[in-house]
Amino acid sequence: MEVSAAYYTSSVSVRPEHYDILVNRGWRRSGTLYYKQNLPRSCCPHYTIRLEASAFKPRKDQRQAVNRWNKFVLGPEYIRRAAYLCPKTREEKKRRKCNFDLLTAVHEAEYSNVKRPIDPKTKKLLEPAHRFEVNIEGDSISQAKFDLFVKYQTKIHKEDVSKWKQKDFKRFLCSGIKRSPADAKSAQRKLGSWHQCYRLDGKLIAVAVLDLMPSGVSSVYIFYDPDYEQWELGKLSAMREIALALEGSYQYYYMGYYIHTCQKMRYKGAFRPQYVLDPESYTWDPLDGELTMKLNERRYVSLSRDRRLAAQGQPESTELDSAEEEINDEEMSLFDLHMPGVMTLDEVKTLDLDHSLLLVQGSLIHMMAGNGCLSITPNPSKVLSPNSPLCWARKFSRIVR
Repeated sequence: MEVSAAYYTSSVSVRPEHYDILVNRGWRRSGTLYYKQNLPRSCCPHYTIRLEASAFKPRKDQRQAVNRWNKFVLGPEYIRRAAYLCPKTREEKKRRKCNFDLLTAVHEAEYSNVKRPIDPKTKKLLEPAHRFEVNIEGDSISQAKFDLFVKYQTKIHKEDVSKWKQKDFKRFLCSGIKRSPADAKSAQRKLGSWHQCYRLDGKLIAVAVLDLMPSGVSSVYIFYDPDYEQWELGKLSAMREIALALEGSYQYYYMGYYIHTCQKMRYKGAFRPQYVLDPESYTWDPLDGELTMKLNERRYVSLSRDRRLAAQGQPESTELDSAEEEINDEEMSLFDLHMPGVMTLDEVKTLDLDHSLLLVQGSLIHMMAGNGCLSITPNPSKVLSPNSPLCWARKFSRIVR
């Protein structure tokens, strides 16, 4: 039977800098629920991927998608008249023909950037066929966003309309990480969870849910009006988000998880150069050559593991031992299970927990260590073994002396 193992935790107090660390350890979020798959013990491993925004080289089909959309927005009549009223220099034409400038291209058809000279024939401003506007705003819920989301889920993912209520939508895509600055119009560098909204002639046609972290732009979800599916809005939004990373001095663009065996995920690999997070060493390997070849051969791949085995003179295992796959979680210590975020037993033993205070849901609890266990007072009968969630990760432990 094909199964998938994962770890889950929930928090309403994760800050952008915390989530940055988590993402680079293989975690993702859905609302306030944070999860990380146990890749070796899952039928379809989810690999974290990212690309360096400044190194992105758009392919021909990606460039064509942007150009097709711009032509649709501007319209043939505007393009013809603008070429006459606002002619480009020979050098500019040559530069545009030979070089694709991502930042220029993704903003070209935005209404605020469209040149609108007075047409001598009509004595009016020359207007494009459509008014296209993009803005970034807080991840708040609205009726327009909810209606668009339901339309997308039912038409694209074939889900029943009764599956989604406003509270579910809010929990899923409107309950993210605290933002800064609070004002979306501020020139200050943005962090936290945001919605990048696309409007055509005043109508909301797409929403990209984004987490802006110190190190990069993380794509959470994109939903759009299926009536515009032919314009490849998913591809357009990805390039727009890479542009956002460049403009906001975010180094990386994270496209979420990559499942090599899922055809619908393969498009992510087309945004290059793409890198995959090694699930054991947490280093980054290019999604090409050796890694791609091994992903074609087996579902779980850790290049650091393969290199370690090779250095020890051991053959690479095509899959993990079946005995490891059949582990019963309920009978195992968290240390043996290698749960992410849990200190090793040796690390826990180095902590000075005598008479420490533990902050739990706003209350300080007095702890005493002794006889290999942790005791919480004033209820000395409640004894916690080191397997408990008292084994915090170093980065997020909050022991108050």
